[in-house]
Amino acid sequence: MSTADESPADARPDPFSRRREVAATSARSLLVTVLGEVVLPAGEPVWTQTVVDVLGLVGVEEKSARQALARTAADGMLVSERVGRRVRWDLTPWGRDLLTVGAARIYAHGRARAAWDGHWLVVVASVPEQQRARRHRLRTRLAWAGLGSPAAGMWVSPDTGRLDEVREVLAENGPADAHVVTGEYHGGLTATELAARAWDLGDLEARYEEFVAAFADLEPGDDAATLAAQIRLVDAWRRFPFLDPGLPDALLPSPWVGHRAAEVFHGRHTAWTEATRRAVAGLGL
Repeated sequence: MSTADESPADARPDPFSRRREVAATSARSLLVTVLGEVVLPAGEPVWTQTVVDVLGLVGVEEKSARQALARTAADGMLVSERVGRRVRWDLTPWGRDLLTVGAARIYAHGRARAAWDGHWLVVVASVPEQQRARRHRLRTRLAWAGLGSPAAGMWVSPDTGRLDEVREVLAENGPADAHVVTGEYHGGLTATELAARAWDLGDLEARYEEFVAAFADLEPGDDAATLAAQIRLVDAWRRFPFLDPGLPDALLPSPWVGHRAAEVFHGRHTAWTEATRRAVAGLGL
């Protein structure tokens, strides 16, 4: 049953919510990666066994793969069709749109950043504790938009170009008395201190170091192994657009390991593309 502040549409699980983006790798997260990396570009329905086979390459057992399909369909992202004794799956319009937007954010992440002009985007907005679902949505959407919270009810970003996105988030999830301001900061902290309070850069740095250690020197032996490596690469990387607000270099520790991680991701993804395509074609996609 929906709560008073939660409509049926709002109750639909969001594959890009904070809980799922930051969680450890699971059958469902790997399935979402396969859908975005393999099924979305193909533009065609995919057989159950094909999904099972692809997920098997990254260590997901058949039972877990089938459960992940069923649960992802229950989320509204997939629809099934029976053809004789076989079942194939296709993305729903909502699922296709969601993956398209997600893919754009994932593959753009880590690209060159413009010089910072010293201006901040500041949001002051709070939702009562008793409206937990709405409160969670507001926090999740603002974080996905790249904002950090240095104090209760306050959100900031050094990217004032996100103003329209923030307005949209507040229109859908925020309180009526939310305040949005752009301009220079004149508080008691330096810009780097404000950034350090708004985002856990130490945790982010450690995650990037783990990513580099896992993929920088990885050399798959054949096409199937390359497809598996590509899936794991993208599955690991797709969390960073949520975790990393894309701060300008002026607000980051130097040297910043995130730059090295971006080189690894884009370099490995490009290098593995042809072998991945051959492996996917061999699966009938």
